[in-house]
Amino acid sequence: MTLRATPDRVEVRARQFPTNQGGLCQKGWTSAELLDHPDRLTTPLLRDRRGAELRPASWDEALDRVTSEVSKLQSAYGRDSVAVFGGGGLTNEKAYALGKFARVALRTRQIDYNGRFCMSSAAAAGNRAFGIDRGLPFPLADLATAETLLLVGANVAETMPPLMRYLVEQKRRGGTLIVVDPRVTATARQATLHLQPTPGTDLALANALLHVALAEGWVDRSYVEDRTNGFDAVRRSVAGYWPARVERLSGVPVADLEAAARSLGTAGTAIILTARGGEQHAKGVDTVTAFVNLALALGLPGRPGSGYGCLTGQGNGQGGREHGQKADQLPGYRRIDDPDARAHVAGVWGVRPEDLPGAGLSAYELLDSIGSPDGPRALLVFGSNPVVSAPRAGRIQRRLADLDLLVVADFVLSETAAMADVVLPTAQWAEEDGTMTNLEGRVLRRRALRPPPPGVRTDLALVAELARRLGTGTRDSHDNSGSGSSGSHDNTGEGPVFPDDPRLVFDELRRASAGGVADYAGVTWERIDAEEGVFWPCPAEDRPGTARLFADGFPTGDGRARFVAVEHRPAAEEVCPDYPLYLTTGRVLAQYQSGAQTRRIDPLVRAAPNAFLELHPDLAHRLGVVDGDEVRVSSRRGEMLAPARLTDTIRVDTVFAPFHWGGAARANSLTNDALDPTSRMPEFKVCAVRVERVERTERVGRA
Repeated sequence: MTLRATPDRVEVRARQFPTNQGGLCQKGWTSAELLDHPDRLTTPLLRDRRGAELRPASWDEALDRVTSEVSKLQSAYGRDSVAVFGGGGLTNEKAYALGKFARVALRTRQIDYNGRFCMSSAAAAGNRAFGIDRGLPFPLADLATAETLLLVGANVAETMPPLMRYLVEQKRRGGTLIVVDPRVTATARQATLHLQPTPGTDLALANALLHVALAEGWVDRSYVEDRTNGFDAVRRSVAGYWPARVERLSGVPVADLEAAARSLGTAGTAIILTARGGEQHAKGVDTVTAFVNLALALGLPGRPGSGYGCLTGQGNGQGGREHGQKADQLPGYRRIDDPDARAHVAGVWGVRPEDLPGAGLSAYELLDSIGSPDGPRALLVFGSNPVVSAPRAGRIQRRLADLDLLVVADFVLSETAAMADVVLPTAQWAEEDGTMTNLEGRVLRRRALRPPPPGVRTDLALVAELARRLGTGTRDSHDNSGSGSSGSHDNTGEGPVFPDDPRLVFDELRRASAGGVADYAGVTWERIDAEEGVFWPCPAEDRPGTARLFADGFPTGDGRARFVAVEHRPAAEEVCPDYPLYLTTGRVLAQYQSGAQTRRIDPLVRAAPNAFLELHPDLAHRLGVVDGDEVRVSSRRGEMLAPARLTDTIRVDTVFAPFHWGGAARANSLTNDALDPTSRMPEFKVCAVRVERVERTERVGRA
């Protein structure tokens, strides 16, 4: 999109670009309405004591409070007594700076971000199989030309509407679209074939598809032999997933399983895509791996017009997970426990490798430890609202309340900011330069249209000032000293520097990422402008970006992709007489993430004013519920209240709730905090619940 500023307003206009081709969803068209919203924060806020109201404060008072408390806590309890929690919507520059700030200024190992709740299972599966994690290893345009497209757990018609043009074009060309989802979503209604499994059975379904492909001779034997390892173990494993058995497990008819396998196995080109519906499980990594195994067996990755990919879920869902705000990561998608990686990044940052902390706790484990005797006693939050977005959110809300210090940087008073001891007002997207990386691995520019309002600072300026007050250096946009184009120093004794100019931060990011898996060394802002984005890896300015991966091999030790045998296992929490229904959660078209922004925009509120519980009419009849009745949904962790919405597009044994609302309508009060053993992804997408009609007398009493 493009922006145009007039003296009294900012307008959003369409822009022809290779990915969205001028298309935006309703959230994009209305995004400027938040820039001057009455709820916009324009001054720091702080509490004088626990239980006191937030009051306006000067920046000096607020930052003095933060640095004083941080210093006291770290002196008394150690470096790890202070933690940082970031967000997948932060620019590449901010994500990078936040990771550096945690490890250099705070010297804490306790940093993670909300993207752990989004992409981590697909990322872990991709790294395990391919040696790299990039959402799509091919351009988006390939989707439109695939003869068969399998979409697992994604309702892109509501969550990523501009992408629908590729699916529509794919069908127009005569392609087959297969959608796997327990609900008949707007996306599923466009499908040639809709597979509607019991929540939590996607892994068994994938193994069944590979079972059929093997039985029918559709496996690409030469590809498997020449380009992969580990197939024999997978072949033996999927022998136990004959279609009749998987029908009993998943509810998907044998005929549909066979039809889906046939369409994939006989297509000239085919693409398999996974998203949160298949990934947000305590077995999410293995579920994605099962679909990767299927793609490898059919010879898809690296073949023109074919492959496996995963859809991102946040504004910078790809770039936000590449440059250091993950607990186990350094910039360039380097591992923090790799001595060579530590030495390289330490050299860029001007510190000793041994001074960099090690890996910290994953997002949910970090949030669940705060405020406890052995956990962090202070938390700094940037670009996240875990009071609404975390699983088992009631427990996390109590943990936040137990902190000695909660600091939130945001531009509205989110549910998390409302709990904070210090709130720091930050700039919005139209008020700062930076870069984002889309699901293709294409690095994009985001340009400032106007300065922030008086009293508001950018996240980079905030991080730089906190670092300075904590005893590390800063460089602003008027200071061009230093080595080359970098805003940092090598190990020359001058110490680490925290620039607040996004261009300087990006140039430093380039150096820090050089030689890593996500290598941005050859990406410059000028190239991004000239080439409509640059694909990573791009190791040098005279080298083209890499739009397509895997054509000549995989970035593994031997250049081969890895099959991994995986077995179906039940959801972490199965239904029972006390909790007889499956709950699954997701998004709606007019709202986004925790809703802190979109619930403040009038056209979006009119389109989606409140939470709801979607349930089948047959189930509603058994419960004595009619459309619009208020219902209570209970799990072992909490409850939510919402009006019933009856629809025959959902399974009779399953209910659905969107997760954009807080308070009594908070869906994440219910969700399960069971974690994937590899990715540490919580099981958002399935838990056991019961549903009851709220009697009128109870509603009146509560009112």
